[in-house]
Amino acid sequence: MRVDVVASPLRYRRAPLFLLVGLAIVPAVGLLVGQRWLDAEADRYDNSRAAVAELEEGGNSDPIDSSARSIAAAAQRAVLGTSLLDYRRMPEPVADVANADRLAENIEPLFGFLNQTSCFAVSANGADVTTYQGQLPVVPASTLKLVVAAVAIEVLGPDYTFKTTVRIPPVVDGVIDGDVFIVGGGDPLLTADDYPIENDLFPAFNTTSLDVLADAFVANGVERINGTVIGDGSRYDDEFVVEAWGNGVAFNNAGPYGALLVNDSRLRDRSGVQDDPNIAAARELARLLSSRGVRVNNGWASGRASTLAEVIGTVTSAPLGDIVHEMLINSDNNTAEMLLKELGVADSGQGTRVAGLGVIDRTLAEWGIPLDGVQVLDGSGLHPQNAFTCQAMLQVLQRVRGSVVATGLPIAGETGTLRGEFLLSPLVGKLFAKTGALGNPPVDEPPLASKALAGYVDADDGSILEFVLILNDNEIADETYLSLWQVFVERFDSYPAGPDTAELAPR
Repeated sequence: MRVDVVASPLRYRRAPLFLLVGLAIVPAVGLLVGQRWLDAEADRYDNSRAAVAELEEGGNSDPIDSSARSIAAAAQRAVLGTSLLDYRRMPEPVADVANADRLAENIEPLFGFLNQTSCFAVSANGADVTTYQGQLPVVPASTLKLVVAAVAIEVLGPDYTFKTTVRIPPVVDGVIDGDVFIVGGGDPLLTADDYPIENDLFPAFNTTSLDVLADAFVANGVERINGTVIGDGSRYDDEFVVEAWGNGVAFNNAGPYGALLVNDSRLRDRSGVQDDPNIAAARELARLLSSRGVRVNNGWASGRASTLAEVIGTVTSAPLGDIVHEMLINSDNNTAEMLLKELGVADSGQGTRVAGLGVIDRTLAEWGIPLDGVQVLDGSGLHPQNAFTCQAMLQVLQRVRGSVVATGLPIAGETGTLRGEFLLSPLVGKLFAKTGALGNPPVDEPPLASKALAGYVDADDGSILEFVLILNDNEIADETYLSLWQVFVERFDSYPAGPDTAELAPR
C-alpha cells in the first residue's frame, strides 16, 4: 500500500542534526529572524558586560557574590564564544523544529491504519507537521460547521444579533379586530421559557425568550384577538429542509428551519416537529398568550405581516459568538443552516442556501484556503455530497486559532459532543474539537460514511496543535473510529518531546 506522507519542510531527522542545521536551518531561519536576534544579542551582551563590571567594582569577596560574578562571566563568554552561524544562536526555532519532528515520528506509524479514502493533518502553532492524503477530498460531516462558524464570525462579526418582533393593529378596549403577527429575524435559539429542553440529549443554551413577546401583548392592554396569530418567516426562503439529504435525515436530524423558528419547530406537550416552522412558532405564541389570559379566536397560520400593523415588542438574541458556541457544542444542525442563509441576507439580501454558499466559497478563497476538490452544499454537513480536504480544514483551524470559534468547541471528557469521549485520556480538558458523523445507507453504495474529528490540543509548553482526522469508508463501526481517535490524539500528548531552548542555548 502506498502511503502519501508529507512531512514538515523543517524536518531534520533524516540527516545529522549538526549537518542539517549548518546547511539548511540556520540560513533559512536566520534570514527571517537575524535582525531581531542581532538586537537581542546586543542587549544580552551589554547586560552581561554591565553585570560583570558591577560585580568587579564592588570588590566583594562574599562567596555568593563570587558565584554570581562567575555565572555572569560565563554567560558573557557563551554568547561571545558561539559562532554567528551556530544553531545555538537561535534555540527557539530549532527547538520548534525538533519538537515537530518528534511529533511526526510518533504519528506517522499510525498512517498504516488509515485507508485510502481517509485523511489526516496536524500542525503546531500554525506550522505544518505532517499529513496523510491531506489533499484528498473527503466527506467532512459535521466538521463543516467549523467552516460555517468561521465565515459567519468573519462576515457578520461576533456581536451580530437577531431580532424577532410582534406587530398588531390598534387595540380598542382590550380587543384587536384583526390578525397579529410574529416576524422572524433569523434567531435560531428562540425558545419558550417553559419548553422542556432539558429532555434533549444536548439541551439548547444561550437561548432567546419567546415569552418576552407574549408579555408585550399584556403590556399593551390586549385581552382578546378576534383574528389569527400569523407567523412571518419571509426573511428566508421556504426551503425548510435540504431535499438531497440522506434517507431519514430531514425532519429528524435537521429541519424544518426558517427565519422564524421556535423550539426547533416543536410544540409544548406534542411529540415530533411541525412541517412548517412559521405555523409552529405562531401556535406557540398563541399558547403563551392563552396562558396569560389573552384569548385568540381564530388560531394560527403562516403569512406576511401587514405593514400597517405596529411593532409593540422586540426580543434580541445573544451575540453571534454565543450562538456559534451553542452550535459547535451541540452540533446544532438547524442553527448551522440558518447562519448559512443569514450570510446570504447580509451579502445580497437573499436568504437562501445558494446565496450563503456563495459567501462561503468567496471567503475561503480570500483566505487563501486551497479549494481543489472542495464542495460545500449545506451548512450542517449533512449533505452526502459535501467534500473537503484535511489540509483545507487545517488551514481554517489555523486561521481561527484563539477566536470565539476555537474557544467555543466541545472539550474532551467535559462538554457537548465530547463529554463522553476520551474520559481515560491524558487529554481530558486539553483537547477542543468538533466531531462529525454521517452514515451512508445502503452501505454498499456511495457516498461513503464519515467519522471526523477536528480541533486543537493545548500542549504542556503552551503550544497549540491543530489537527484534522476524517475517516471515510463504506461502513465505520463505533469501536473502529473510537479506537483510531484514541490512538491518534494520545500521540499529541507527547508534544513537546524534543530538546528545549535551554538545552540549545549558547554554551
